[in-house]
Amino acid sequence: MGTSRGNGGSNANRAGETPVGTGHPETVTDETTVTEEGTELERSIGLAGGLSIGVGTMIGAGIFVFPGLAAGRAGPAAAGSFTIGAVIALLVALPASELATAMPKSGGGYYFISRALGALPGAVVGISIWLGLVFATAFYLVGFGNYAAEMLQQAGLGTSIGGIGVITPLALVFGVLLTALNLVGTENAAKLQNYVVGLLLSILVAFLGYGGLDAIGVFGTQTTPEAFAPFGVAPVFTTAALVFTSYLGFAQVATVAGDIKKPGRNLPLAMVGSVLAVGVLYVATIFVATSAMGSAALRDAGETAIVSVADQFLGTAGVVAILLAGLLATVSSANASILSTSRAVFAVSKDALIPAFASHMNLRYGTPHVALAMAGGPVLVLVALGETEVLAEVASFLHLVMYGLMCVALVAMRRNEPEWYDPDFRVPAYRLVAGLGALASFGLIFFMQLASQVIGVVIMIAAAGWYKYYASDVTLKGVL
Repeated sequence: MGTSRGNGGSNANRAGETPVGTGHPETVTDETTVTEEGTELERSIGLAGGLSIGVGTMIGAGIFVFPGLAAGRAGPAAAGSFTIGAVIALLVALPASELATAMPKSGGGYYFISRALGALPGAVVGISIWLGLVFATAFYLVGFGNYAAEMLQQAGLGTSIGGIGVITPLALVFGVLLTALNLVGTENAAKLQNYVVGLLLSILVAFLGYGGLDAIGVFGTQTTPEAFAPFGVAPVFTTAALVFTSYLGFAQVATVAGDIKKPGRNLPLAMVGSVLAVGVLYVATIFVATSAMGSAALRDAGETAIVSVADQFLGTAGVVAILLAGLLATVSSANASILSTSRAVFAVSKDALIPAFASHMNLRYGTPHVALAMAGGPVLVLVALGETEVLAEVASFLHLVMYGLMCVALVAMRRNEPEWYDPDFRVPAYRLVAGLGALASFGLIFFMQLASQVIGVVIMIAAAGWYKYYASDVTLKGVL
């Protein structure tokens, strides 16, 4: 049997060797993923946990960071921006669901693309999505720092110590703590996610319910709505490109597919269900926020604009409740992203596209401790930079490339239909769905800031260069 750079257990194969998995396929059960070398990852996350990862990752930015930024760019039509994002996410979530039920392995989009399109596209996506998730995690942690600082301000404790602002230090501390939590067990991280998302949704449903009734004049004074698209149509699409970071959560579910119980049932439900749930919440949030304050005031309030909305509705009690929700949301987003980042690193290493040590497992906790360090370390560097919009758009850029290629991967798999390809869920009208998903994903990239596009392209070129230098003799296409 072929080997790859001494990376025992890898599915990667050197050119000309017998594909691993042809004669000794991996066994994927409801409880574990088993190879001929033994058990890899325990399947410890159920449907509730999968939904929590999806919803918990997405709900943070869309409600607690973006309303001010989005309304400042597009006015009330920012609701349309979030709707565009939801439609694109659904067009990709369906193909991703089919691929995930056929290949319920850690790595998600990277794994699907490498098996359908080959090692080079897989390497570019795998390395890029690792760094894309790093950018997304840093973005969420910066959001957490802003909400924590606002909470301290409300408590009268100030937002600086010795003249140094607390936003970045708080984000760094929680980045370290969440990485450590994921190190001591996936089940622990999933339990935290379930509790946090449950409490968060309770607060949000109450807040948005009250705010919606207020917006239509049931409470308070009915206001005169501003023009729906005061800045024109084009900003709706550029804003959609910015806020698409809010929809990265469903892909995080696919990235941790190796940890999901009963993947044939739970993966599609978690991915599609989480997109639908948060899409409704995002549109409701923009409606409530712009009705309460107007776009200009939201823009001036910046990344904590929703706190100002809560203050207008319910005073101090509303501020405290929404600050608590903001802290919960950004923590849940960062927690799920760190888990997903480590699984992306783990999968790329198992395929010998990066050094084998990155897939080493901690024998005590059963978690990929090196991959977690490679997830958490770069995040802390980006947190120190604190450029919120650039962090968000670079994360979106790299994910959109992966989403477009996942749609292409579905078409390739259906066309070739290898013997081992047996998904539990099949996309109806798959050519139409996948084609629209690919076009929409690639098309949205052109509405991003030039700086974000340049950084994203540089990362992809660097990933391709690494593949040519380190792993050009690895073959992956068609191997399971």
